Amino acid sequence: MAQQDKNETKQNDLNPQKGLGLKPGGTEGGDGLFLGGIGLVLMALGLYLLLDSVRVVSGGYGMFSRMIGGGRAGLETTSMGIVFLPFMLGIGALFYDASKRWAWGLSGIGFLVIAIEILSRIQFVMNVKTSHLLMILAMVAAGAGMLAKAYRAGQLND
Repeated sequence: MAQQDKNETKQNDLNPQKGLGLKPGGTEGGDGLFLGGIGLVLMALGLYLLLDSVRVVSGGYGMFSRMIGGGRAGLETTSMGIVFLPFMLGIGALFYDASKRWAWGLSGIGFLVIAIEILSRIQFVMNVKTSHLLMILAMVAAGAGMLAKAYRAGQLND
């Protein structure tokens, strides 16, 4: 009799209709939700720690300032306000006569130059020990694996 109960238990654990056989909380079902919850928390914590260890700084030359002043033996120019000139001329012309299409174009190009200059100066610096980085990446990978397993468990139960 006890041998028959063991065989039924093993068959129930392997039955795809019963999920993964984890029995969280001591009952049938819910293993996808259980793994999904733990996986989501683990992955979110890993991503938070990864993003928390990255520092954003501005540095060196941007795209346009490199073209303007970067060619002089690496000396940074103090007149980088020249990148604002198209934007300021366009805005001035728009205040004079807002129907001028060239003023709208000049303002747009000036804004684009400023945006590209700012974005091209951004640098990301990661200051974290290798062991911590490996643990963070392991947390993200483990969380993603648990989420995938929870998704598979949900597909088996449907």
